This record gives sequence, C-alpha cells and structure tokens, in this order.
Amino acid sequence: MTDDQTQTQTHSFQRSHSVDIDAAPAVVLDYVSNPNSWPRWLAASHELDSPDRPLVTGDVFREEWRTRTGPAVLRWRVTDHRPAEMWIGETGADFLGPIIVRYDVARVGGLTRFTRTVTNPARPRPISDAQIAGVDAEAEIALANIKRNIETGAMETTPTPRRAARSRLNGGG
Repeated sequence: MTDDQTQTQTHSFQRSHSVDIDAAPAVVLDYVSNPNSWPRWLAASHELDSPDRPLVTGDVFREEWRTRTGPAVLRWRVTDHRPAEMWIGETGADFLGPIIVRYDVARVGGLTRFTRTVTNPARPRPISDAQIAGVDAEAEIALANIKRNIETGAMETTPTPRRAARSRLNGGG
C-alpha cells in the first residue's frame, strides 16, 4: 500500500442505542429534534445557534462541542424528517469525518421506543474498543436523561447566552 492509499483510507462506524419512554412518539421526537434541548441531555453539547423548535428538512444550525480533546464547532443540516417517526441530521469534523445522526421513534406496547443511531461513514482512523465503550457509556447517560426529562416534564430549553443576546438584538425575549 502506498502512502497516498494510506492517507485516503477511511473506516466506517455505526452505533445504535434505544430507550423506552412513557410519552407519545411526537412528544419524544419533537424534544430530541430541537437542538436547544441537547445540552440538557448530551454531555458534549454546550452552545447552539439554532431556532428553538423541532427542526425540519433543510434547517441548519451550529453546535459547539466540548470533548476530551477540546472544543469543536459543528455545522449541521437536517437532511430528512418525518413528524412522529424519524429525524436525520448531518455534520462533519476533520478529526471524525462525516457524522450522521438519526432519531427514530415507534410505539412499542404503551411506550415509545426512541432509537439514536450515530454513523461515521468515513472516519480517518478506526475506532478503538475503548472509544466504543465511551460512546456506549455516554449514550446510556444521554438516553436516561432524555427519558427522565420527558417523563418528568422537564423539557424546557434554555437559550444559550449567545442566542439570547441575538434574540434581544432582534427584538425577541
């Protein structure tokens, strides 16, 4: 293998995690597809520049991550959605390659099964077993947070300081 082949080789990764929530599918999907809710349940998500509503196909937003390796800015685009069924957002980062997040909701018995699937179709490096364990641990916490927030009614979103300041400048609250 030549150096050029080594530099362009990528690695695919996909992981799905699910939780059953006592709420209607539309309630669950509306909550998770509003990026302003993400800091309330996703540890890496810290600051967002996004409309405060469930986003639909074609919407774009900006997210700031804080990870073990430092901050990263992600520019997202919603590529598909079906109300009360599914939502797909896509972004990318130099250190991870393209990232696709898919949220699915479906009625299972009297509950809604929420499934979050993260795909990196072209990672620059393969993911290690330790990184997979970290992804799984973070997902377990995130899904427990979503379940708790929805089932206890703690679903409000709080504008980040940057978004709140911009809203005030534009005549908002």
